[in-house]
Parts: sequence; C-alpha cells; structure tokens
Amino acid sequence: MINLLKEVARGKRGARDLTYEESILAAESILGLSATPAQIGAFLIAERIKLESVEELEAFVTVCRKYAHREPIHEGLDCAGPYDGRTSSFIATFPVSFLLAAAGLPVTLHGTTSLPPKWGVTLLDIISAAGVDIRNLSRADAIIAAKRSGVLFADAEQWCPPLGDIRSIREEIGMRSIFNTAEKLIDYSCSPYIVFGIYHNTVFDRLSRLIIKLGYKSALVVQGAEGSEDLFIDRPTRVYSIQNGISELAIIDPESMGLDTPVPEMQWTSRQQLITAEAVLQGGGHMAFYNQTLLNGAVRLHLAGKVGSVEEGLYVCKDLLDNGEAWNVYHNWKNVLLHSSETVSN
Repeated sequence: MINLLKEVARGKRGARDLTYEESILAAESILGLSATPAQIGAFLIAERIKLESVEELEAFVTVCRKYAHREPIHEGLDCAGPYDGRTSSFIATFPVSFLLAAAGLPVTLHGTTSLPPKWGVTLLDIISAAGVDIRNLSRADAIIAAKRSGVLFADAEQWCPPLGDIRSIREEIGMRSIFNTAEKLIDYSCSPYIVFGIYHNTVFDRLSRLIIKLGYKSALVVQGAEGSEDLFIDRPTRVYSIQNGISELAIIDPESMGLDTPVPEMQWTSRQQLITAEAVLQGGGHMAFYNQTLLNGAVRLHLAGKVGSVEEGLYVCKDLLDNGEAWNVYHNWKNVLLHSSETVSN
C-alpha cells in the first residue's frame, strides 16, 4: 500500500492515476484490511484530491462485488442513491419502487445508516420508522420479501461486510471518497438496469463510461435532488441516458408534461419521509410529491422498456397509485418484513 500511496499522493503535479491492476491491489488492501487505518485514510483523501479515474472506480467496484453477497434474485432495476442520505428533499425513490413493482418491474434498493458528508435521512431510516428492524433481519428474510413483493432492500453493510469494517475510518475523514461511488454499483441482485444519482455534472462522462464498462443493458445517470437518482418536479433535471453502450445528454422537464409543481419547505425526518411516502402510495399526499413519484416511475418504466414512452408510463403509474395496487405491494412487503422481525425477536 505504501508504494501505491506514493503514486496518488505526490501532490498536484506529481500524482498519477493508478492502473486497473494497481487499483485492484489498493482495493484489496483496504477491503481486506491489510492496510492500516492511517494508510486507508491517506489513500482515500489523496484519491479525493486527485479525482478518481474510470479504471480506479471500476477496480474498486470489482473488489466490492467480490466481497459482497450477490445473486440474481430478480431481473429488474437497481436504484443507486446516496448512502449519506437526504436533508432537504423527499426520497421519492422509496414509493417509486413499490409503484414499479406493481407495474411488473422488480426493484433493488440498498443503503446503510447515514454516512458523511451529509449525515442525512436514509432508506434504512425510513424502513426503521415503519417498524421494521432491518439490522435484526437476515439476507434470507430480505429475499423472501423481494420474491413476494418485487422489492429488495439490501443493508449494504450486511450484504458487503467490509463496508462496515471501514465505516469508522470514513466517519473520521468526514468527506466523500471513492467508496461513495463504488458502494452504489455493487448491484446485489445482478440487475440489467440502473438509475444512478450524481452531485455534479462534471462527473457525467466518467460515470457514464464506468456504467458502460460494467455492462448494464440500459441506465440513467441523474443529477437529481441532493445528488440522488430522483428527478426534480419543480425544475428540469439533467440526465445521461445510456443504451447499448452509447450515452447522450438529455433534459427531463416536468413542465412539458404538465407536472411542474412547487415543492413546499419541509422538516425532513425519517418519520416525515415515511408519512409522505405512504400518503403518495395511497393515491394522495401533497401534489408535488405525488407528481414527483409519477414522473420518476414513468421515466424508470421507460428506461427498462416496460412502456413505449414516458407519457404512457405516466398513465400506467397514475392508475397504479390511484387504484391501490402500489399500496398493496408496499403493504405486502412491509408485512413480510415485520413478521420476520417479530419472529426473530421472539
């Protein structure tokens, strides 16, 4: 690890990108814990300053996948949002997932308890607010719920244990690192489709090239709310659409579909996220969050080829929300997990 550090931490002019093979060695040293905490911290900071190359990112994803539990549970869409959570926006991907499952598109969600730099509300927090103790459930429990509902939630530190081993180092550093990207691309259920959130448009090209290298059938890289995969509902969203190895920039404008809606200021706690999501899944709630769920659902259905157009997807999604089918999927999924957690407790 010392020799690799010398290459990436030489300073602005001297630092160089590691080769794919060197990056594999670095990732193995970190996730295998053969590197010391000081070396791991120094490497992550140096990479953050230098900026990770596509080859480095690909290598870290490859090694993360090696250490993870991955199996083709269902052929669907992976929703890759930020593990550091949200502080000022609705996590639309949560209700959208049950809406998509109701439309016949299985979904995989994943995350952990909050991480830096945002320390926001996470998917795991919302699920906990619903009364489900994810940390007491096994992977088998999550898979059973997925097979009965079409929605898998993978607790990343359970499904890829080395991520939990290096959590304390990431918390002490307090900034984004190469793992903020790599952990979102582990792809626990071997999905052919992915929607991936980014913070800055400067990484569109790098992330698009990485996703093409990873072999997804189609993907959408979204510069969404707080760096998430969620399209905005009150303004246009920049996205990169990837199909058959070709990426192109696009703008998705809710106003052009009659969905543009002002978003109210909210105090987003895990409980408020859950209440808002459940209201939407029952065909109600604030129109901004209802419309945001519709738009994201329609675009993701189109991405996976389940509908011929986003407009068709909007009709499908509206019907599933209003007739209660999306709520039924959520209710079924939650009840399976609640039953499993009660069994473990007893």
